[in-house]
Amino acid sequence: MEDMMPLMTHATERTAGLVGAVRPEQLGFSTPCEKFDVKDLINHLEWVAEMFESLAHQGPSVEQGLYAGDFPARAERTLAAWSRPEAWEGASPAMGLPMTALAHMYLVDMVVHGWDLARATGQEYEPHPEAVSRALYFTDQMVEMGRQRGVFGPPVAVPDDAPQFDRLLGIIGRDPAWTP
Repeated sequence: MEDMMPLMTHATERTAGLVGAVRPEQLGFSTPCEKFDVKDLINHLEWVAEMFESLAHQGPSVEQGLYAGDFPARAERTLAAWSRPEAWEGASPAMGLPMTALAHMYLVDMVVHGWDLARATGQEYEPHPEAVSRALYFTDQMVEMGRQRGVFGPPVAVPDDAPQFDRLLGIIGRDPAWTP
């Protein structure tokens, strides 16, 4: 928990800042995540925040609702839920995975979807290097399960000596060179 909370907090706050800077006319822009435009991506982030808040309380999976435009508030509640030591204990009844694995899943969502949103809306984005390192290591371990569940797309080839973030993007099916 001590090493993950700062990474989760930084990634969440960074992504919330990106969401807050989206202009109404950008909501229909395409994103590197092919199934989402900007509005759908923000709605997905709202659901991610709500889902991981529930999971941190050993609660159920939740269904994605309609776009509400309140990601930053939801994200704050998620971080508050994960700041409790008991949130890190055992496994999630809803997901059947260790709570530490769920925290890493959340980190991957914040880091990658932050990039998706920044790319789509022309904002600057530089994730924390340690968050990228942790997300890449975790994703390497879970990528096949993620693909089976439809969370990750087919891999995009990147050079072996590419920066870690580009390798993370490629593993999960994003083209690091994507432009709108």
